[in-house]
Amino acid sequence: MPSIPVPSVPEPASSELPPGMAAAGQISTEELQLAARNHGMPLEALRYPITPVGLHYLLIHFDIPAVDAGTWRLSVEGRVRSPLTLTLEEVKARPAVSVAVTFECAGNGRAGLSPRPITQPWLLEAVGTGQWTGTALGPLLEEAGMLDDAVEVVFTGLDRGVEGGVEQQYQRSLSLEDARREDVLLVYELNGQPLPPQHGFPLRLMVPGWYGMTNVKWLSTITVVDEPFLGYQMARGYRMRATPEEEGTPVTRIAPRALMVPPGIPEFLSRRRVVPADSVCVLTGRAWSGWGVIERVEVSTDGARTWDDADLKEVMSPAAWRGWTYPWQPTGPGEFELACRATDSASNTQPLDPPWNVGGYSNNSVQRIHVTVAPPASHSP
Repeated sequence: MPSIPVPSVPEPASSELPPGMAAAGQISTEELQLAARNHGMPLEALRYPITPVGLHYLLIHFDIPAVDAGTWRLSVEGRVRSPLTLTLEEVKARPAVSVAVTFECAGNGRAGLSPRPITQPWLLEAVGTGQWTGTALGPLLEEAGMLDDAVEVVFTGLDRGVEGGVEQQYQRSLSLEDARREDVLLVYELNGQPLPPQHGFPLRLMVPGWYGMTNVKWLSTITVVDEPFLGYQMARGYRMRATPEEEGTPVTRIAPRALMVPPGIPEFLSRRRVVPADSVCVLTGRAWSGWGVIERVEVSTDGARTWDDADLKEVMSPAAWRGWTYPWQPTGPGEFELACRATDSASNTQPLDPPWNVGGYSNNSVQRIHVTVAPPASHSP
């Protein structure tokens, strides 16, 4: 994973906040609107190897388009010898692949930054793992016959809106090398069922290991171009920048992260956990990375001062999260801070402190859970 220099940013007074930023704990009405439209995966759903569709995280930039599968067509055009137009049934008639893949929003963890960008205020729940079924993109591009001057492939969705003052359809691009990867799919099923409307029915792009913004939903057009694509979602959105004026570097692969199922029971408002003191508490969770397979998960029960290795479960697929467990025996009643962190096969490890950037992207600092260990319950004779 490339190293991205980020500045150390002191928390300013609310009156000194730069445009587009908010102090920790301040949520605007606009952000509440976004949070009501989108949703995260409840962390207790980490217990499921494959996330049930209704619990999978969801981020929709504009509106969910109304699509008639009977009249929908996929176009492959641009710098190709033989442009293609395919119906959904023709896409589904091609060789099918089914694979478990973890999706995570690039802004997951954004709400933990200060100052915080004013946008979708994710905590840690913007993740989910689906069993995705579709057909490989590469053979479709070969069938269309890309011309020698081809540079990138642009993917256009049917969703349309305004962002950054620019009216646009949602579009992202990939280099020819990335688009030709064997694991890049055009998917039409999630967990054995047709894509739900909110997940991109009837067809979406899937690029395993990359943050969610890459996986264009409601896909309608694939355009091969002879120069780098400079649409808003590539040139301004989803770039790591220390200041708004910088060009920055693209957000691409998912940084390593481990998450824990919050143990015990929650207090309703604060979600602070309560665990009994008279039993072993088996901590469980999942870990993933777009840079390699998870090779280590560590757990701390003392506020990230000391760490111990968790037991790893089998790998489901190279691009899916990996389960882990850790038996914890609380040392008596009191207050504890639990944490977990992951290391992948490329030797990337989660940081303790969040790296800051303008968009609030790729904040993979360790999860911390505050737990009250309660005295054993008294029993009447």
